[in-house]
Amino acid sequence: MTKTKYLTFGIEAESIKQAKPRLTHIENDLMNNFRRLGVMANTMDGKERLHLMHSMFHMGDDDKFYFDWKWLVNSGLSVKDFIAPTVFAFNGSRTFQMGSLYGSMSYLAITASDICDQMLADFLDMESSQIVTMHIQSVDQTSAIKTIKRTITELDRSKIEEQKKAVRSGYDMDIIPSDLATYGRDAKALLKELQSQNERMFMVTFLVMNTGRTEQELENNIFQAQSIAQKHNCNPRRLDFQQEQGLMSSLPLAQNLIEIRRGLTTSSTAIFMPFTTQELFQSGGESLYYGLNALSNNLIMVDRKKLKNPNGLILGTPGSGKSFSAKREIANTFLVSNDDVIVCDPEAEYTALVQKFEGQVIKISSSSQNYINPMDINTNYSEDDNPLALKADFILSLCELIVGSKDGLQPIEKTVIDRCVHLIYQKYFDNPIPENMPILEDLYVALMKQDEKEAHHVATALEIYVKGSLNVFNHHTNVDINNRLVCYDIKELGNQLKKIGMLVVQDQVWCRVTANRNVGKSTRYYIDEFHLLLKEEQTANYSVEIWKRFRKWGGIPTGITQNVKDLLRSTEIANILENSDFIYMLNQASGDRTILAQRLNISPHQLSYVTNSGEGEGLLFYGNVILPFVDHFPTNIELYRIMTTKLSEVKKEEVSHVKETKYEADTPTLYRR
Repeated sequence: MTKTKYLTFGIEAESIKQAKPRLTHIENDLMNNFRRLGVMANTMDGKERLHLMHSMFHMGDDDKFYFDWKWLVNSGLSVKDFIAPTVFAFNGSRTFQMGSLYGSMSYLAITASDICDQMLADFLDMESSQIVTMHIQSVDQTSAIKTIKRTITELDRSKIEEQKKAVRSGYDMDIIPSDLATYGRDAKALLKELQSQNERMFMVTFLVMNTGRTEQELENNIFQAQSIAQKHNCNPRRLDFQQEQGLMSSLPLAQNLIEIRRGLTTSSTAIFMPFTTQELFQSGGESLYYGLNALSNNLIMVDRKKLKNPNGLILGTPGSGKSFSAKREIANTFLVSNDDVIVCDPEAEYTALVQKFEGQVIKISSSSQNYINPMDINTNYSEDDNPLALKADFILSLCELIVGSKDGLQPIEKTVIDRCVHLIYQKYFDNPIPENMPILEDLYVALMKQDEKEAHHVATALEIYVKGSLNVFNHHTNVDINNRLVCYDIKELGNQLKKIGMLVVQDQVWCRVTANRNVGKSTRYYIDEFHLLLKEEQTANYSVEIWKRFRKWGGIPTGITQNVKDLLRSTEIANILENSDFIYMLNQASGDRTILAQRLNISPHQLSYVTNSGEGEGLLFYGNVILPFVDHFPTNIELYRIMTTKLSEVKKEEVSHVKETKYEADTPTLYRR
């Protein structure tokens, strides 16, 4: 079910020239108030309004909306011809037919003295197509007060008449009809509200249009609507012989043709405001599912590319579902969009999912036959005309990690490394074929040929990674790094290689992002155990660069971590948190909750959704919107078995697979049948 809410405002004026400035002023006020509430609202133009009316008139069919303003002049048609259904039939007094759909208009007689805001939510939760319309017209404050005073005068006159009757009949004059006493108290209370409690008077017409594919289905839906209204002590009544006027009053034209009105104050009218919960539902072709709204149970569907800054974080304690949430988004992205997906996987958790989607798992370890060349470069590596300058900066960071000096590389060491980088890439840029791509050994050899002792010092530090036991990064790339789904498995990299491995992966991602930018394709990068990257200065600085620069290159990075404190270790790293407009927050530890509440301006009530919450439950931050969500993924499907990281379920799946294999081998005839 899709629910949409529209607010139409109008004024009375002699001409459009007079009305336009006032309407613009009202529009600005409304948009500013919505913005203050953190609600996204858009002003509809004429074509969008026609599209809306077309969808209202064609709820029962799949008729497409085709319209252009320039068609009107040549065709001689009016806009009505482009939105009208195949048939309008107002044959009966209580129902009508609109295309293939049957409908009935009712108005709500508000007779309850106390109304709950749940009534409108109950109407909107009905599982049938319907339109609920409220016409709210403000009454001039002076006129409203005069009307109430007149009513009080009339009630007092009636009260005096009743007292005279009581005296003539010989009983106590204080005994008057209870209705008079009740109405008198209510009228005086209303007058006090209007005069001193900042209340205004509104005239409200509440219309409900029920629909059905058959007349019987329509009657069933009307009966359900009546049950909902009666539960709240109100009474829906059919608009006998006014079905057409009721239908036209439901259109977003700010025109009310039904002269049945109920006076309500500001507080009473506010009960019917439909903005009880915030929703996140974007209908674009690349919108992804992120769970259900914990307040309204509606789908949360959003496209991160529509954010000003699509960078994201997935935060949560161990076991809260961080990796699972990342895998679900990866699966959705792979199936729904055309984006490339790259995963940095320090715990070998994503292999099953990537292999299921026929992606490329690159296992990097000292014993692996999968090789990644850290010296890889492409002509789009930098946004200026000199990609080598940016690549040299990466190689300097790599050498700084390898040399491991407390003070980093010395100026002379940086100079000789930069000189050698330009030398070893000359051959490749003269003839850019894969065979001419330099490897780490070329840098080592170039450094050994330099006269400076500092060059020999760096080369000696590089030797173990070139000729020694840690030479895993001294080979040309021999795996398909251009697959749509690539996972870098760095679990088995030892402590000596892990830091270098993570930096090399980041550089490979940068190469992919720059290559994809030329063809207009987005690249999503997921970094699990993100806190590992933030511990080392070089990888942390590279991560900050990714968060700052990826957006304009079509990159969408997502960090997955449990240690929020690591994101605040320095002012520079804190930029990662501040430059992330998408945060998927699961259950949080006590210390992290306090930090996040201050940094992200989370209210105590919102904080309760990440306090001792279950798996797949938490808060979603999307731009300025903060929404509680629930995502209980079905456990009996194959995708769950691929994505789960629970040890008990993984072992159970392995045992089940072994038993099944044995059964097939022992009873081949039964298996074939």
